[in-house]
Amino acid sequence: MASGPAVCVTKVELTIACRNLQDKDVTSKSDPMCVVHLKDPVTKTWNEIARTERIKNELNPDFSKKVEMLYYFEEVQQIRFSIFDIDNTSATLDDDDFLGETECSLAKIVSSKTYKSPLMTRAKKALSKSLIIDFMGKSDPFLEFWRQNSDGTWTLAHRTEVVKNNLNPTWKPFVVPIQSLCGGDWDRKIKVMCNDWDSDGSHDLIGEFITDMKELETSQKEFPCINAKKKAKKSKYKNSGTIHVTGCKVEKQFSFLDFVFGGLQLNFTVGIDFPGSNGDPNSRDSLQFMDTVRPNEYLQALSAVGAVVQDYDTDKMYPALGFGAKIPPHYAVSHEFPLNFTPDNPYCQGIEGIIDGYKRAMPVLKFWGPTNISPIINHVARFAYQAQSNDTSPSNYYILLILTDGITDMDETRQAIVGASNLPMSIIIVGVGSADFSAMEMLDGDDGVLRAPSGQPVARDIVQFVPYREYKKASAAALAKAVLAEVPGQVTQYYRSRG
Repeated sequence: MASGPAVCVTKVELTIACRNLQDKDVTSKSDPMCVVHLKDPVTKTWNEIARTERIKNELNPDFSKKVEMLYYFEEVQQIRFSIFDIDNTSATLDDDDFLGETECSLAKIVSSKTYKSPLMTRAKKALSKSLIIDFMGKSDPFLEFWRQNSDGTWTLAHRTEVVKNNLNPTWKPFVVPIQSLCGGDWDRKIKVMCNDWDSDGSHDLIGEFITDMKELETSQKEFPCINAKKKAKKSKYKNSGTIHVTGCKVEKQFSFLDFVFGGLQLNFTVGIDFPGSNGDPNSRDSLQFMDTVRPNEYLQALSAVGAVVQDYDTDKMYPALGFGAKIPPHYAVSHEFPLNFTPDNPYCQGIEGIIDGYKRAMPVLKFWGPTNISPIINHVARFAYQAQSNDTSPSNYYILLILTDGITDMDETRQAIVGASNLPMSIIIVGVGSADFSAMEMLDGDDGVLRAPSGQPVARDIVQFVPYREYKKASAAALAKAVLAEVPGQVTQYYRSRG
């Protein structure tokens, strides 16, 4: 059997800093933010991929927000870094001052490790410096963690929150990748700076210390915070306070691929509605009309998602269920029937088997309603619960794809999702047709925490909703990408929560 070359993909993390930026503000300094664009190799257009945080009143910003992207050795990945002075809350950049930009390839950055380039701007203006004294009775401290580079320079790895008006602050626990903090080298120096925050950006150094991961791992460690300028002026100076590390725990964060390599199976189940609202399936106006030239929206969505998921299930046997129709022999309404009408064995061989079962079921069904999806969610949840009870290691995760033109049992669906949110399970809902999907979008949870009618919140976000009409003119790959984008994160979040 022939096989193609292995694709080597590595995630890289870019840390951005600027020096001697233009000062566009009159009464204060510029408030810079970096916007990162990636050039499409086909269309040659620039697409925004990330923005850093905005730093107030700073001409030499060290941005703490990292830019993560995939590095492809075999591609030319051209990147543009644009700096803007942000003076409002608008997301658009048209009304913000442009401070300059530079372009380079990701390969150039990777090969040089630390890449420096002048910004393309107008002639630089002279910079003036001033000393600003903080007259407040107490400090507003925050911490910065800096990683030492091989050339002796320092890169900002993490910045904590500011604790206002407090000489004995306690900062919130935080998580920072080892790669950012020390590059995976436990002996590499880490500089921790304690600063006194000022609203105009001229933060005062309280003190700092040098450590490494070996030392930080020692719990209950105490470090004297030294201000070199004060130490040089005062012979009796000891320190400007002490920093207590109350705990430091290093945990391996397994990726989605780690679980797949470890033998995780993605069990794929499909649920398809057959509501009266679809109209006569023999009519071209029906969403489920079987066109001999172009598959209907249900089949297009099924094929696109199935093409991706099928490679993660070794036996490629998938349960396919229908709902919202009257089924033979008695033609009672059912919201949980196998498309092959074999309750003891609802499995179909591959995606083609599901499509074949769908086509065979169409002539013998009576499209009806309502469209209740909670029974199918609960159906799959029972298998996920059994897997959770029996699996001693990550081996079975369940993905339910629901194709529907609407939902009528919203309260029951919310309850079913909340109940399934602590199980090894994800739910993908593709809204077919032109109906109002605002209620279904609520199930996604991207705009807030989904709750059951009782008020109980989901343990984690397990639903991804995508309206098919937004991808009607796009490729099958674009639809699959949108539908499956959140699944890897949902998988890893579940297994991390289980330890």
